[in-house]
Amino acid sequence: MGGWFGRVLTAAAALVALLGAGSSAKADDFGLISVGGGAFDFLHNFTAAEGRVEFRFNYGLLWLKPLVGTFFTDKGSVYTYGGFRFELPIGSHFMIIPMATVGDYEHGGGKDLGAHIEFKTGAEFDYVFDNGLRLGPVFDHVSNAGIGKKNPGEENLLLMVSVPLGLITGTR
Repeated sequence: MGGWFGRVLTAAAALVALLGAGSSAKADDFGLISVGGGAFDFLHNFTAAEGRVEFRFNYGLLWLKPLVGTFFTDKGSVYTYGGFRFELPIGSHFMIIPMATVGDYEHGGGKDLGAHIEFKTGAEFDYVFDNGLRLGPVFDHVSNAGIGKKNPGEENLLLMVSVPLGLITGTR
């Protein structure tokens, strides 16, 4: 991650994580570790394999919950971001999760998106298991919203698994 923006984003994410770690909430209430894989720029000419890792906090402001994460491609592209999501339960086992983030993008040997500052918007559709584990596809779009000289944008399609922190730590 390059530049001042990436350093500020990383420091802010670390501060939020430290503040949350000091709370008296059960580990199960703290958040989700989400990992996934799929296709970067799958609707265009620079398709690449993509991996993604996120931490999704369980607390938030009103109905918005924060998240921090990164994705990387087999072409050397890396996007590190922070943002918010809204969890909309549908029945007891399904959830639609719209998300919006901003972050630092380094294209490496992959697609040049026109700027370092990029925005990611999209949605995930999860099946929620009884133990809180979630599994579902995510579709999102990354764009610099016209702040760069060029703005080709790109779309991602992945399969994500989200594990409650309590399952990992054994407190659930």
